[in-house]
Amino acid sequence: MIYNILLLYYIAINVVLFVVMGIDKYKAKRHLWRIPESALFSLSFLGGSIGGFFGMFCFKHKIRKYYFYIIYFLFLIIHIYLLYRMFF
Repeated sequence: MIYNILLLYYIAINVVLFVVMGIDKYKAKRHLWRIPESALFSLSFLGGSIGGFFGMFCFKHKIRKYYFYIIYFLFLIIHIYLLYRMFF
């Protein structure tokens, strides 16, 4: 049961960050109000790092900002570690 809930949570948060990256790219191209980087990092912290990476490359968004790679990767490693500690 807990596995299913966690799986659905991680799928949902990754889809959310992927979509938010796409929305931010759309807004950037049209010079509209942008989504703050802190919001992107918060979603990554909550478990959306993989969606963030896919969003970066699919939308070619934030790919020049090296700290996005570092922060997304760091949060990904933290979540892998936490999941490992929870289940093994």
